[in-house]
Amino acid sequence: MEQPAAAPAAPHNRAETRLTITSPEQMRELGRRLAELLRAGDLVMLSGELGAGKTTLTRGLGEGLGVRGAVTSPTFVIARVHPSLGDGPPLVHVDAYRLGGGLDEMEDLDLDVSLTDSVIVVEWGEGKVEELTEDRLQVVIHRAVGDTTDEVRHVTLTGLGERWADAGLEPLTA
Repeated sequence: MEQPAAAPAAPHNRAETRLTITSPEQMRELGRRLAELLRAGDLVMLSGELGAGKTTLTRGLGEGLGVRGAVTSPTFVIARVHPSLGDGPPLVHVDAYRLGGGLDEMEDLDLDVSLTDSVIVVEWGEGKVEELTEDRLQVVIHRAVGDTTDEVRHVTLTGLGERWADAGLEPLTA
């Protein structure tokens, strides 16, 4: 039986910011503000329960990056590329929910090739894309679960690696 691969060592450089979001519009606005910090080569991993707001945040990222096409959940196509309408990087939006394996299963998406030119956002990417780069932004969105109409979300943004050590996540809390 094959032994599972060891997870990559956690990068030493780490920046973390926490905030509370109370509406879908605030989640989109967070995405628009976060887009101002992003550049080609950035990997953003989104985690959270179904309905937490991952795609809503990505929609705001797309607006902030000025990309073409409506940002919708790529659950059934796995990945969508949104070219830039200006001189910024394209947005590659990946939904790894239906993918069971690690990076090997995602190789067909050529994310490693796209990474240098694009901003890559991966929903449900834990345990699947960390090997792409030590420099990544992990966004965890917590919401109340069960039969609730509660719109409150608690968002933790953790920048890992040198890229995010001094990226200035603090203004996102304003």
